[in-house]
Amino acid sequence: MKLWYDKKSKDPTYFIQMGIRNGKKTTTRNVSRIGKHSELLRVTEDPLAYAKEQVRKYSEEYSSENKVTLDLSINFSEKIKATQDTASKSTRLNIGYFFIQKLYNELGISDFFREATKDSRIRFDPDTVNRFLTYARILNPDSKLGTLDHLGSYYEKPDFDYQHIMRTMDIMEANYSGYIENLYQRSCGIVRRNTAVCYYDCSNYYFEIEREDEDYTDEVTGEVIRGLRKFGLAKDHKPNPIVEMGLFMDRDGIPISMCITSGSDNEQTTAIPLEEEMVKMFKGKKFIYCADAGLGSFNIRKFNSMGGRAFIVTQSVKKLSDVMKQAVFNDYGYRLLSSDEPVSLEHMKSFDRFDADCRGLYDDRAYKVIPADRAIDLGLYEEKATRSGKPRKVKSKATLKQYVIVSFSRKMMEYQRSVRNRQIERARGILDRMDPESYRKGPHDVTRFIVKRTSGEDKVAYEINEDKIREEEKYDGFYAIATNLEDSAKDIIEVSMNRYKIEDCFRIMKTDFMARPVWHYKREHIISHFMICYTALLIYRLMEKKLEDNGTHFTTDAILETLKNMEVASIEDICYMSLYTGSQLCTALNAVFGLGLDKKYYQPKELNKKIKKILK
Repeated sequence: MKLWYDKKSKDPTYFIQMGIRNGKKTTTRNVSRIGKHSELLRVTEDPLAYAKEQVRKYSEEYSSENKVTLDLSINFSEKIKATQDTASKSTRLNIGYFFIQKLYNELGISDFFREATKDSRIRFDPDTVNRFLTYARILNPDSKLGTLDHLGSYYEKPDFDYQHIMRTMDIMEANYSGYIENLYQRSCGIVRRNTAVCYYDCSNYYFEIEREDEDYTDEVTGEVIRGLRKFGLAKDHKPNPIVEMGLFMDRDGIPISMCITSGSDNEQTTAIPLEEEMVKMFKGKKFIYCADAGLGSFNIRKFNSMGGRAFIVTQSVKKLSDVMKQAVFNDYGYRLLSSDEPVSLEHMKSFDRFDADCRGLYDDRAYKVIPADRAIDLGLYEEKATRSGKPRKVKSKATLKQYVIVSFSRKMMEYQRSVRNRQIERARGILDRMDPESYRKGPHDVTRFIVKRTSGEDKVAYEINEDKIREEEKYDGFYAIATNLEDSAKDIIEVSMNRYKIEDCFRIMKTDFMARPVWHYKREHIISHFMICYTALLIYRLMEKKLEDNGTHFTTDAILETLKNMEVASIEDICYMSLYTGSQLCTALNAVFGLGLDKKYYQPKELNKKIKKILK
């Protein structure tokens, strides 16, 4: 604090002036008016000495209580400064990303970029570019150009160009394996990683293009480089080329590793190569591979029967051999999952589910363990190379030590029948309103319940296929798991049930982080785009885990909304005022990360110190 007045004036006005440093900008502001020289003569013989004493007292109050009293003067006729910008911009600044930045820094990504570019002559900081691309993916997902246009909404207001974004993405793709491994190794120092079970799944991401990428054959070596964006099977049935992401996560839902492959690739071929990389990353640590039936081929099970590893994969009951199905549907050997007491399927299917005394049984499961060393009994196929070098599927005839744990749930049976009954009603509606032949058909479509009957007089009639309904009802409530573990069925089923978390990972990336559609066309930029999305997911999951370790749990929507709403507004460059309210989540975040972002006002130097402390 210092005294300011016009020394050339005969009757100067004395002000208390504060020096303010906001990033690279340094300015001064008159924060309090002491009075004019002539006014102060009424209370003192020496106005200048009196003014200096007021400055001293003001400085002491500011130092001891961290509080200032401002004389605010507002000119309601003053207009905003005109600019050449096409559209007006908000002056609100987000500081919620400070929490994200703390985790980002603890992941050591800046050290990674420093090592990756030590022999380069680049004149920009790729770590800064990647930092804010990651923050934007969490807080305000947009295209790379859209992110560039909104950099001014972050407190630091970083300055880089679109070319720097593209160059950073090239660096990331060139160091793909090292980047992913660095994230895992450094994340182990942030939270305790539970990798005893590693869950794997795949998902597709579409592109707004009409043609797929062509394969390229090197004329010298004959090497074939496959295009990345290819037409393939997708759950949403979009007529666009896709790429496929394979993702491994631990038991807490935190990502471990990922891969990006061509959209036309069989997803079962992606698991083993990525797992081999992960085995190296784990340095020989044993783990259990867990996936759904689509990623539990014979090859994958065989790979995870070596090296101390194990597998737990979903097994389709419908694909079992007739001998195995007989073992599933007969009543011998079933026990309650909760108490291990013997129980019959007939009793599980027939008790009064509305009886309060049967509520425990309604929530329980019946199970049995069936040895299944012959892989052929499980309807498995293995891939073998033909003379042309192309892989083909053949029915497995090898022996693989494993067990099938079959469980039955009355609650699940009632749910599946409820869904089917609604589908049957829709099928009846189709029979009444239109020709079923003109209705789109599929293996899971309601028209599977409609059958065409032809009489001797060549008359065609359509009716509900009761045989089809009875066939499907046989499998209601049944759930099967194949494993080579000899642990208790309860523990194995509990492990398998956690697969929902990996589906949640894909939901967050696709819905909250808007990882699709992807607008890049270069292979390097497509892969680095997903590297950024993966980094954002990892940081979010780490934040979620730290909050849970602190004894608090919040939904994804609550966490993202709070971080987005943590904005401040500048008050004449003197200080920043919070534009967000307090909440349980805000309190929990500050308790976990210790950043003190729960105040109503902040001085620029205070926020600058927080940034400096985070990035040190």
